[in-house]
Amino acid sequence: MNHRRCIPALVAVAALGLTACGADPATGARVGSISTAQGWDAVVSAAEGQTVNWYMWGGDPTLNDFVNGYLADRLEPFDITINQVKVSDTAQAIDTMLGERQAGRSTDGSVDLVWVNGENFATGKQADLWACDWAQHLPNAALFDFGDPAVAMDFGVPVDGCEAVWQQANSALVYDSEALDESDVASVTSLIDWAEAHPGRFTYPAPPDFTGSMAVRTLLYDTIGGPDDLTGEFDESAYRDAVPALWDRLNDLEPALWRGGETYPQSQDQVEKMYADGEIDAYFTYGPGAVGDKVAVGVFPDSTREAVLAGGNIANNSFVGIPGNAAHPEAAMVLANLLQDPQTQLALYKAEGTYPGIDLARTDRATRDEFADVPRSPSVLPLERLLADAQPELAGAYVTRIEHDWKSEVLQR
Repeated sequence: MNHRRCIPALVAVAALGLTACGADPATGARVGSISTAQGWDAVVSAAEGQTVNWYMWGGDPTLNDFVNGYLADRLEPFDITINQVKVSDTAQAIDTMLGERQAGRSTDGSVDLVWVNGENFATGKQADLWACDWAQHLPNAALFDFGDPAVAMDFGVPVDGCEAVWQQANSALVYDSEALDESDVASVTSLIDWAEAHPGRFTYPAPPDFTGSMAVRTLLYDTIGGPDDLTGEFDESAYRDAVPALWDRLNDLEPALWRGGETYPQSQDQVEKMYADGEIDAYFTYGPGAVGDKVAVGVFPDSTREAVLAGGNIANNSFVGIPGNAAHPEAAMVLANLLQDPQTQLALYKAEGTYPGIDLARTDRATRDEFADVPRSPSVLPLERLLADAQPELAGAYVTRIEHDWKSEVLQR
């Protein structure tokens, strides 16, 4: 799609000389009662009394409490209410949006904000579901470098202001140090060797689960020596050269997995519960910072540790997006801006170790000191270690193809 939906009434629009898509520079386009010439104060005013229907993964109790406690309290002065719609997969939100599009519901949609990235963002963009050209004009957008590929691109898809960064996601291996030594988690090869010597004690959720898909790509990167051969847009020839060795490796590993690889966990929630219950001793995560909280509350054993395997880990940013037919886009923008507030980022970091999505170098010294002073669990790797060898995500088309082919090449063999 070459056209994009726009949400007007953005921060200091008149002062910045910006207009909405197709807007008359003199009068400005309108959403509801707001003109682009009215600026951010008009967004805040229009948001009064609105409820944000925020579709998001609901499998993290600490995060759920944060949303319905800290964030809800911070929105009270704006007279904005959060309705957290918990989903097990972001695709459920996209399906709702697509269903409304097919039914001709172009306004007053049931989804106002979505925690989204990767393939689901790409799907929504291809279907022209997202409101765009708003994220870079939030007041807290000053805390980001929009030239940074991690901010400007989402799994190889240009963001184009269609979503706003919320938090940073880094992958890591979580393991029980009473069952695995550091030498066992030094590399993908050493992990596989350990798994084969201890059958049933390691697994990953079946793609297209977000984390299960990452686990497969982690083995892919190791197998082909990194993602360089698969950078950029999808290339059939490059893909066909890359994946045969991956399928062989995954099939060779399968007998060592939980239940002999005859079945796979269906979600990351299930994998983490299995680890908590002592059924497995190691798993991959996209949220290493949150592991310390699970140890602190006694869900995970004190012996829990994390590792970045040789060759690096996969990293990305998590975003929030606003559907083009959102009933309450103004309240959604206020919430998106609040999510980027340094004190919100700090509060979430304190609550469960979620790494900040903002560029701390763009905050003041006092804020940076507050982040530095937050105690770190001995179970959790420092952020610098996670970033030291971080590898980029593949383009969404590669991810989708890998997930599709995994079923035929691994699951069904």
